[in-house]
Amino acid sequence: MVWLLLIPAYLLGTFPSAVMVARSRGIDITKVGSGNPGASNVSRVMGRKYGIAVFVLDALKGIIPAAVGLLAADRKVAYGMIAASVLGHMFPVTRGFRGGKGVATMAGAMFVMQPAISAILGVLWFAVLKVSKKSSVASIALIIGLPVLAVLFHVPRWEILTIICINALLLLRHAGNIQRLVRGTELSTSRSK
Repeated sequence: MVWLLLIPAYLLGTFPSAVMVARSRGIDITKVGSGNPGASNVSRVMGRKYGIAVFVLDALKGIIPAAVGLLAADRKVAYGMIAASVLGHMFPVTRGFRGGKGVATMAGAMFVMQPAISAILGVLWFAVLKVSKKSSVASIALIIGLPVLAVLFHVPRWEILTIICINALLLLRHAGNIQRLVRGTELSTSRSK
């Protein structure tokens, strides 16, 4: 019965944080900047404080199912709920399956599941962002760095494989970013004028 928790976890993931925050200022975030309904695009279009607000809301979509899964059952259920929430964020049934890229949601979940690794990844994200000036590069560094650190921290094999599967989806959602990085047309994190 605990696996029924996957349904509310998915529905939580569909909450359109970026769309709602942008709409509060009369902006359709899916039609400006990169068009992606995520914290990076909101930050680029509207300013850092709005981007932070979206990041926190999206991170909560990972924090809540991770915590509920651990309290209601065990780590396997928690990871199932995390996967459901990430899928809800990326492919929300409420918006024609067109959502964000899932990085903030997964980051929030890892804050609960792997706090030490999350602390290191937070430093890595800021360092890569500072050097590259591109949030997509920093996000890709996190996606790749998480399973690597999980191995170094001797996380159980099933958990590493679960992380790899979820992160593979995140990486696929960044395919467009990777193509633009190769072409040299990827947008920077600076706010649009």
